[in-house]
Amino acid sequence: MEETISLKEIFEVLKKRMWLILGLAAGAAVISALITIFLITPTYEASSQFIVNQSQSQNQNTAVDINEIRSNVELINTYNVVIKSPAILDEVADELGLSMTASQLAEKLQVSSAEQSQVVNVTVTDESAQRAADIANTTVSVFKEQIPQLMSADNVKVLSTADVGTDPSPVSPNTTLNIAIALVVGLMIGVGLAFLLEYLDNTVKTEEDIEDFLGMPVLGVVSTISDNDMAARGRTQKKAQVSSVRGESVGT
Repeated sequence: MEETISLKEIFEVLKKRMWLILGLAAGAAVISALITIFLITPTYEASSQFIVNQSQSQNQNTAVDINEIRSNVELINTYNVVIKSPAILDEVADELGLSMTASQLAEKLQVSSAEQSQVVNVTVTDESAQRAADIANTTVSVFKEQIPQLMSADNVKVLSTADVGTDPSPVSPNTTLNIAIALVVGLMIGVGLAFLLEYLDNTVKTEEDIEDFLGMPVLGVVSTISDNDMAARGRTQKKAQVSSVRGESVGT
């Protein structure tokens, strides 16, 4: 025999377990906020840009060689690898006095460029905003100095340097986003737990439960009489007796 559940029953379950659902959602949001604010270390980003252009000798000519530009764009993929190599990052660590290896510095770097673009972005993520800017600027500076020796090319020009600013904002963690995610997850867990508890609850509470459990119709119901009902019934009986006595007295 297949069991079906109506929307009314769903709403009844949600209403019955409303405080459980709201409590779990609020608890998850509070825990997420505490972890995000007090346990997760904020990180900052700083970016520096350089452009891969024509060589200085070709810049003297007025005509622009399309093939040369295309070649520079293709070189960017090679430059992206060179920037994160020990030949560049070891010198960056030495100049800044960082106790980091080239691989550790490479994990902080992200080198990217738009498709068919000669502009390269060097983005550094670090727990210190100032150190992130220093690493980004020094990496581009060292790369520009070393690339003529490494690849016999002199076609790199710095477009912009990383600037910390007066009030840098961390890029991670996103407190609002984390709380919102925790709130949604808490609601989902609360709703799931509410239906699970309802499914595991096999106690008989209503006449409908008896009919569903036994498969037999209910012929009668014994009502529950509370103390207040008994007291009220007693007062009613006393009033009736008093009225009866007064009626007999009047008739006599």
